[in-house]
Amino acid sequence: MTPTALALALTAALVHAVWNQVLAGSANPAARSAVGMIVACLVAAPLALVGLRWEPEVWPLAAASVACELAYFVALSTAYRVAPLGVVYPVARGSAPVLVLLVGWVALGQAVAWYAAAGVALVVAGVLLVGGPRRDVRVRHVVLAVGVGACIAAYTLIDSVALEHASPLALLVVVLGTTALVQAGAIATRTGVGPLVGATLRGPDAWRTLVAGFGILGAYGLVLLALTDAPAAPVAAVRETSVVMVVLLLALTGRERLTPARLGGAVAVAAGVALVVL
Repeated sequence: MTPTALALALTAALVHAVWNQVLAGSANPAARSAVGMIVACLVAAPLALVGLRWEPEVWPLAAASVACELAYFVALSTAYRVAPLGVVYPVARGSAPVLVLLVGWVALGQAVAWYAAAGVALVVAGVLLVGGPRRDVRVRHVVLAVGVGACIAAYTLIDSVALEHASPLALLVVVLGTTALVQAGAIATRTGVGPLVGATLRGPDAWRTLVAGFGILGAYGLVLLALTDAPAAPVAAVRETSVVMVVLLLALTGRERLTPARLGGAVAVAAGVALVVL
């Protein structure tokens, strides 16, 4: 993994941790993410025309990515409504790199060095330690979180292949823009367009919508750039340092306690990332 890919993946992790905290602390997370992404994609669309590359082979891959993204946001929003952030986030992010590694190795024939596999295992172990034992964990919480992780793994692998046929920003705008339009359309059929816009872009919490939208676009845009310079498995593993960042942010804001186990988990994640980078 190159230093550039590492820096991009780590920055993506930080941005992802921030927008998840913002979205998890708001009402109507699905509506906010959809409207926020539409605004962000409208802003980014003119930039996507610079150095545009879009080959015919990318269309089915983009469609599959959109389907996975829609499933991801549905699962994520559902999980955040019924389960604590400290449960959903570690399990979802911890399961994703394992699935990426296994599918990439078994189905796509991607080579995996032993130290990279060990690094991914350390990241996952650290993520679970950071999540920590919780009395409020339910089986359905874990199932929902693993479902989110499966969606992450699927669109990561699909997009790593799609980038062979499209420029990163064009793929980002098409996939996230389409995802947002479908998601917003489904919500608008229940609430109406006016109430949807009013609930997300007006009032004192309107900033959450914009932070979530641009955060989603920026975080995954950085991941796509990293995927152009490194295989999917190490990028997915490094990106999961966002779990450590979320826990630190929760501790700094007084929402959750930082325990020795979580500190140990953070060390394991850092060690795992070091092996992956090799």
